[in-house]
Amino acid sequence: MKHLAVAAVALAAAVACKGSAQQARGPEGVPVTVATVAKKDVPLLVRAVGAVEPMESVQIRSQVAGQLQQVHFREGQEVKKGDLLFTIDARPHRAALLQAQGALARDRARARDAEATAKRLESLVKKEYVTQQQAESARAEANAAQATLLADEAAVETARLSLAYCAIRSPISGRTGSVLVKAGNVVKVSDTILVLIDQLRPIYVSFSVPERALPQIRARIRDRLPVLAQPSDQKPGEVPEARTMRGEAQQGELTFVDNAVNTVTGTILLKGTFANADESLWPGQYVVVTLTVGEQREAVVAPAVAVQRGQQGQYAFVVKQDGTVESRPVTVGSSDERQAVIDKGLAPGEVVVTDGQLRLSPGTKVQVKGGAAGSRP
Repeated sequence: MKHLAVAAVALAAAVACKGSAQQARGPEGVPVTVATVAKKDVPLLVRAVGAVEPMESVQIRSQVAGQLQQVHFREGQEVKKGDLLFTIDARPHRAALLQAQGALARDRARARDAEATAKRLESLVKKEYVTQQQAESARAEANAAQATLLADEAAVETARLSLAYCAIRSPISGRTGSVLVKAGNVVKVSDTILVLIDQLRPIYVSFSVPERALPQIRARIRDRLPVLAQPSDQKPGEVPEARTMRGEAQQGELTFVDNAVNTVTGTILLKGTFANADESLWPGQYVVVTLTVGEQREAVVAPAVAVQRGQQGQYAFVVKQDGTVESRPVTVGSSDERQAVIDKGLAPGEVVVTDGQLRLSPGTKVQVKGGAAGSRP
């Protein structure tokens, strides 16, 4: 019992000494990571949600009536301009061509005979063997025969075109959709869409930006402003956010600015052209579009994660010289997933907290992880 009492007294003395040492050192700081606010040139960006649309989209229809005999491609296949898509039964049109050619040959023979008769009578008028009226009637018949020839030639050309239309070829290079009419069905002239072809390379991304950005865009429209498009789960009208993006961003350039501002929405329609070599952009897809309209010189920049949002607006925790933090209201001019341009509230060289803000309040003592002031944004 005596030994146990001595041990308890020693343990109590040790705990008391540890507590006194902690009080002497002060309370432990909250571990945080930090970064230094910097001044540098940053691009001026405009963000919007856009939609991918084909540069060319063609509805393939039949220009002649007949039975669809064969489909020469698979649904969803990539086709080139001039590739054979459909074949329509050409026998009726081939027969019509032969009939038109026969009528042309017959009327050509009649026209030669009428011309020879007219010339013969014109020569006999001078010898007074026939009357002037007979000669003029022969000439009129010869002219009518020539007019009939022109009509026959047009009929032959029409029949030849109809025969050519029996082989339906692709007018553009692109990707086919579903085949809407199968072989064996009878099609009429321009009655039913056979297939839809969309051009995917290159491709458009259309988006709208506020009209306040129009002066900057017009001032640099000849510079081929760069446009980035990144697949997103958002819909038009939603505010683009980094967490909704998925996939790699595609690089394109601004190629179209609409000729009028939408008076209802106060926006202007733009289009960017993308090479889309890997076909990562697909018609109808929604993307987050980032348009670079210029550059802001010597902007005050902080990491985007340092900016928090509270009931009073946006703020950042600034680490002071004594190791405590203060909550500083900030005004953000523009931002992306990496950095934020600070219009008001921070100065270059100040240190801001980038991780661990949930455990902080004004006056809290902090301990920088790794003992460094972090990296510049």
